[in-house]
Amino acid sequence: MPFALTDPPTASAEANRRLTLLLESTGEGVFGIDMDGLCTFVNRAACDQLGLSTEEVLGRNMHALIHHSRETGAHYPECDCPIFNAFRRGEPCRIADEVLWRADGSAFPAEYSSYPVIEDGVVQGAVVTFVDISERRRAEALLRASHDELEQRVAERTAELRELAHHLEAVRETERKRIAREIHDELGSLLVALKMDIDWLARRVGDAVQRERMVGKCQRMGGLVDTAVDAVGRIITDLRPSILDHQGLWAALEWQAQEFQLAGSDERQVDFKMHVAANVAPPEGGLAIAVFRILQEVLSNVARHARAKHVAIRIDVDAPPAPVLYLQVRDDGVGAPPAALTDARSYGVLGMRERAAHFGGRIGIDSAPGRGTTVRLVMPLEST
Repeated sequence: MPFALTDPPTASAEANRRLTLLLESTGEGVFGIDMDGLCTFVNRAACDQLGLSTEEVLGRNMHALIHHSRETGAHYPECDCPIFNAFRRGEPCRIADEVLWRADGSAFPAEYSSYPVIEDGVVQGAVVTFVDISERRRAEALLRASHDELEQRVAERTAELRELAHHLEAVRETERKRIAREIHDELGSLLVALKMDIDWLARRVGDAVQRERMVGKCQRMGGLVDTAVDAVGRIITDLRPSILDHQGLWAALEWQAQEFQLAGSDERQVDFKMHVAANVAPPEGGLAIAVFRILQEVLSNVARHARAKHVAIRIDVDAPPAPVLYLQVRDDGVGAPPAALTDARSYGVLGMRERAAHFGGRIGIDSAPGRGTTVRLVMPLEST
């Protein structure tokens, strides 16, 4: 029989039989050790997991038999053994990150616990339970692998979506530029020609009686054409400010701040400061558009929602060799709760973050109801 128990002198045969049945029925390996670390009893589950017979276990030093080395193969000193410390130091333990060794020299990950056996206040040894957790480890490894694979796929898909968003934005910018050019070249020219014809007609009305009425009509028509020309100019500028292409980003940012100041009410005070270190050329292409559109979006949000009386715009650009652009817009308006800034439907904020992230930049927004809003952009320019 694979289980042996040394009966204490006062133990009855019936109690011993019941204890034997109990220990033999458990699926966990169980063994006892005395104060010298020698095995005093062992159940069938323990023998099966270790590949040993009862005779090969009883009376043996259990650390030397099944716990002699670490998972790496390095020697495991008996003085460090948590199993033995249960009776030597009175320190119960439950360990789940070590291995036990089989008779054939193979190791298996095990979860074990060791508790001191106390009789009349005196420690007599320890009882140890253990279980092979190889299947659990394999399941955890598969779960981790699946989780890592899922994370990788999500990261790849996110990168693809961001790249697609950037591509679509680039396509939109190209289309805006084309439309703005066509409006300028076609509609703008037609309106100017129409205005010239109206002026010509006004100068050539012959009848003195009708002249005053015709001149007045022509003047009103001319005024409408002037309004149309201004509207076309604003549309062109909104689509693609020509200053960005002709004079560069620094001039475009200053122009946008001035436009914001001119478009505001007399009650709104705008403080604009910009400092660009020497020898830092304005970036071009997508990066320049991204920075300009971010400032445009921030100022648009201030104008539409903030109800601010004071707006401070600060732009600083570090010196080479690794220039960085710092843009900050601070207002004293109504502010917004933090949840509104992280809401998936806050498309303006999401758009700014995506624009910045594509070029290695980052957006920070501090806001609270009644305390105004501060938006900060940090954009590296070394790639330009």
